[in-house]
This record gives sequence, C-alpha cells and structure tokens, in this order.
Amino acid sequence: WIDLPALKYAIMLNGVTELIMMKADVLDGFDTIYACTHYEHNGETIDYMPYDIISIQPKPVLKAIEGWKTDLTGITKKEQIPSQLADYIAFLEKELEVPIKYLSVGPDRMQTLMLK
Repeated sequence: WIDLPALKYAIMLNGVTELIMMKADVLDGFDTIYACTHYEHNGETIDYMPYDIISIQPKPVLKAIEGWKTDLTGITKKEQIPSQLADYIAFLEKELEVPIKYLSVGPDRMQTLMLK
C-alpha cells in the first residue's frame, strides 16, 4: 500500500511540484484499499519518515479507503473517473500537498489522462 510519510519525504527531498499516478487500474478489483498515514513506535505517533526506520521498525497505521470496483481501462476522459477514485486522488493531494497532474488507467499510452 502507499506509504504517505515516505512519499512526503521524497517529495520534500526532491522538490516535487506535481505527481503522476500510474497503474490505477491495478487496484480495480479491491473493495478496500489502504494508505499508511503515519507510524506508531513505543506508543508514539510518528507522522514523518524516521531516519532510523530500519532499526526502530515502526508499525504502519493504515487508513481504509473505499475501492472503486470498476474497470478503469475504458476511461478516456477525467469526467468518467469513478467517484471513489476521484475521492482517493483528492485524499492523496490533500495529504501530500502536491497535485496529481496525470492518471494512468491502463498499459497503453492513450490510457493516460491529464487531470489538471
């Protein structure tokens, strides 16, 4: 599942200003998908990527998100995106504070949609 603290760290470290969400169609069959929003270690909540993550082995805390259970591969316009996927994208953008500009819904280059 997506690890938001790790992705936030990579965004900060590399100066990322927009994202591309690839292979969204791989998640088509799930009733529920998950996102790691933070970690727990020794009773503490950690909302950032700890530098010593290997040695402390914090427990990821997962947020359950409703899946879209829809075949995305036929989508050709952003208006056709299922509401659950649109909500997931909005959740990621809010958490990461970076827009998702493109969305890939299949292996063909024509299956990449511009969102912004």
